[in-house]
Amino acid sequence: MQYKIHLQMFIFLGLLLFGCVTQAAGVTQGAMLSNSCSACHGTDGKSPGAIPSIYGKSAGFISQALKEFRDGSRTSTVMGRHAKGYSDQEIQLIAEHFSSL
Repeated sequence: MQYKIHLQMFIFLGLLLFGCVTQAAGVTQGAMLSNSCSACHGTDGKSPGAIPSIYGKSAGFISQALKEFRDGSRTSTVMGRHAKGYSDQEIQLIAEHFSSL
């Protein structure tokens, strides 16, 4: 029982410290979430290849597109699977991140 309490406290303190470090480094939650997008769309949203660029798109456009991929109303080969993993709030954070670049 005591081990479980110490483990929970350790995890809590670790997450707290991680949050402080990322905020101090200027890393937002949206930036962290957008890392998975960067492999195909580029770190700044400027795609290096055939994948559409999202650079210069508005937060509203990106958010709407991700929600449409998630619910299947916009067809895709990969994006639907990616978008299904995000909540509305996470989608908004990702959209705001890319629209701010």
